[in-house]
Amino acid sequence: MLAAIRPDDVNFPLFLHVFGAMLLVGTLFAVALATVIGLRRPDDAAGLTRFSLRALLMGVLPAYILMRVGAQWTEAAADYPDDFEPAWIGVGYITADAGAILILISIILSAIGLRKLRGGSGVGLGRAVGILSIVLLVAYIVAVWAMTAKPT
Repeated sequence: MLAAIRPDDVNFPLFLHVFGAMLLVGTLFAVALATVIGLRRPDDAAGLTRFSLRALLMGVLPAYILMRVGAQWTEAAADYPDDFEPAWIGVGYITADAGAILILISIILSAIGLRKLRGGSGVGLGRAVGILSIVLLVAYIVAVWAMTAKPT
């Protein structure tokens, strides 16, 4: 019911936020899926690891930035009162801030892993990135639920 009374100047920032969140979850899913398939098919592990590490660098980081900028812009455009602090905004801040740290760690591991893959190793770092992406994926799915269900 809140969307029915939302001002029009919030629509574009909200679109950017939702679009960035969808891209973020989708790219994290691709990274996690490539990692899991790489665990089950050791012959293809190097190629799948390379794909997942590049998807993290080229997909997850821009999607996170788009999601976060859209969230801040949406909150600023909505002009909530100072005493208005719903639980779903708190869940969004917690998952976004903790996710930023895990994404940063994943990017560092990805850069090192891509460099080591040229020498023939680095699959272990790719698996670590895959595990971090699964953790992030679960956290962001909880955040998506909180944003759509809007618990009090």
